[in-house]
Amino acid sequence: MTSQEHDEFRAVVRDFAQKEIAPFAAQWDESCTFPLDVVRKMGEIGLFGIVFPEEWGGGGGDFTSLCIAIEELGRVDQSIGITLSAGVGLGINPIYIYGSEDQRKQFLPDLVSGRALGAFALTEPDGGSDAGATATRATYSQSSRTWRLNGAKSFITNSGTEITSVITATARTEDGDISAFLIPAGTPGLIVEPSYRKLGWHASDTHGLTFVDCEIPEENLLGEPGQGFHNFLTMLDGGRVAISALALGLAQTCLDLSVEYAKTRNAFGGPIGRFQSISFALADLAVSVENSRNITYKAARLKDENKPFKELAAMAKLYTTEAAVDATRLATQIFGGSGFIEDLPVARFYRDAKILEIGEGTSEIQRLVIARGLGLPVG
Repeated sequence: MTSQEHDEFRAVVRDFAQKEIAPFAAQWDESCTFPLDVVRKMGEIGLFGIVFPEEWGGGGGDFTSLCIAIEELGRVDQSIGITLSAGVGLGINPIYIYGSEDQRKQFLPDLVSGRALGAFALTEPDGGSDAGATATRATYSQSSRTWRLNGAKSFITNSGTEITSVITATARTEDGDISAFLIPAGTPGLIVEPSYRKLGWHASDTHGLTFVDCEIPEENLLGEPGQGFHNFLTMLDGGRVAISALALGLAQTCLDLSVEYAKTRNAFGGPIGRFQSISFALADLAVSVENSRNITYKAARLKDENKPFKELAAMAKLYTTEAAVDATRLATQIFGGSGFIEDLPVARFYRDAKILEIGEGTSEIQRLVIARGLGLPVG
């Protein structure tokens, strides 16, 4: 897309977010409701298919456009933003990139159209950031030509919705390698645990998964045997840029709300924005938002140009998510007591922000990736 086309697309998504999401976000948050109707509408306007070819029902757009959509959704509701980010980057991408033609035909039409959601099961209860410590096992039966999975996964987004159609999961095979498998929703032995009671992202669907003799046909192996771990890590590079876009939306809306409040909230004989302690803090936040925007979209552009972007993705994710956490803390401070009350969105933003520094690789993992990119002998 050209810059003008990106601007026009941003306006469309912003209008959708303001009309279809913003008025209801607080209600969904309070009731911990996954807004299925809105997710379906997102599919109808093509948000889940932005980056995929028209032959699969997509829009044939670029990754930058996806980041724009995630940013705009994230400005009003982080839960909806992560639903799109995970739905595309983790739900669809593994099947689109590594799937066979039959696997693509089976799952992509519904996923790309938003009629269904996919999930990406990598993290395990005892593994955390050490994704290579996969303990889930996949055993092959020559007689039945099936795989049998046993194990557990943690913190899996979009894994238990009414429209979840497939879960991609890593498991260690008998030769010790890690492979990836497609597990259709409803497969016997796939247990979707109750929703987590989370600090934030209340309207996002997140569950633990347990596999108990979960049997799938041999053709549900995704990609080459033993390449599951490597392939999944490749997925995370783009996902980190998407999370950076999500964090950018949060930081931007905190800046906008705080500036407006500082102009209109009067104390000690005038607007509080006249105090240097507030004006300088907002000036610093404006700088960090601008830097976040630049690094996020530079990383997105490199990905669109098929240039190396791994280290820059880690930089973007690290910088922008930490900037977003700082932005929510500043916003609640500027709003004072009102910022601590759930009637205003800044309280929700404050709760939603922290996970940004954790999901898709913690800040510590991003620093590790960056240090390795510098050639440092890190452990």
